[in-house]
Amino acid sequence: MSRSLHVRNLDDEIVHRLKARAARHGRSAEAEHREILSHALSAEVDPSFADLAAQLRLMSAGRKHTPAEQLQHEGRAER
Repeated sequence: MSRSLHVRNLDDEIVHRLKARAARHGRSAEAEHREILSHALSAEVDPSFADLAAQLRLMSAGRKHTPAEQLQHEGRAER
């Protein structure tokens, strides 16, 4: 299923460069835009769970953490 994507507020220079690149490749600006997005996103690798967990540990380093056991106990006490 095809979807549409509208990009607004582009700098005139970017639009000019996109059109020039499209002309060099013998494509429309829209086709060139699709090719650029496809290439950029196909080269991107999704991070693994381990990488995401490591990033979260770095982001939360030095913060006070409540032990899971305490949270479970408090949750049971509220019932």
